[in-house]
Amino acid sequence: MQWENLTSPDFAKAVQETGVCLFTMGVIERHSEHLPLGTDTLNVHKIACLAAEQEPAVVFPAFYFGQIYEARCFPGTITIEPKLLLALLESMLDEIGRNGFRKIIIVNGHGGNNALIPFLVQTSLWHEKPYSVYVPQALWGELQEQWKEITETEYHGHACECETSMTLANYPELVHMERLPDEPAMPLGRLSHLPGNHSGVSWYADHPEHYAGDARPASAEKGRRMRELQVQALARYIAAVKADETVPALQAEFFARNNGLAR
Repeated sequence: MQWENLTSPDFAKAVQETGVCLFTMGVIERHSEHLPLGTDTLNVHKIACLAAEQEPAVVFPAFYFGQIYEARCFPGTITIEPKLLLALLESMLDEIGRNGFRKIIIVNGHGGNNALIPFLVQTSLWHEKPYSVYVPQALWGELQEQWKEITETEYHGHACECETSMTLANYPELVHMERLPDEPAMPLGRLSHLPGNHSGVSWYADHPEHYAGDARPASAEKGRRMRELQVQALARYIAAVKADETVPALQAEFFARNNGLAR
């Protein structure tokens, strides 16, 4: 169920019946020359909506804002000042909680959010919240091997075989395969003289055209198979979160001890 498509009475009923809200996170950024700026957001929201059909949950409206400062040099990218972004994300989670959901699943569709989201989740321990936040980390078990069997290329990262296939399956009208670069985009290694290093320009150093991998073998059929794996994995995760009583109990225990220290 999509939050924005429900009437107010139907929404209230859905909160009671499902207890779980899916909050999808993507960004607006360049995806080489052949994929739309909203690729990450469009695909992850589609996956969440399909999973919520298999395991009922309410899907929050597509959220386009995340960590994408490394793409500010490209036309069309949208970024938000860091402190405002964190405050906005916390406010969105609080609003979901205020509307009655006690369990929120953040479903990420953008690699650049992989540092932001864990920090966001940890900040929930700063003040006690009436809700718990869950973040699925990866495809489950045997699904990872099935994913590998679908792909032909070894290196993936951005606008690659996987992302292009997924977008061909979900939004074929937005993909311009005729604009694909002639050669794959492998890491340039411009910071390889700094072993074990991470800098703000690390991604840009390796992929200055915001393309990582080889999208030439991509197909809609591969994308449909990948989509089914992701939907299957997320539906399982939703069911596990619904059944979970441990995270809320541990949060209550944590804050009881924390409040005890404050007295």
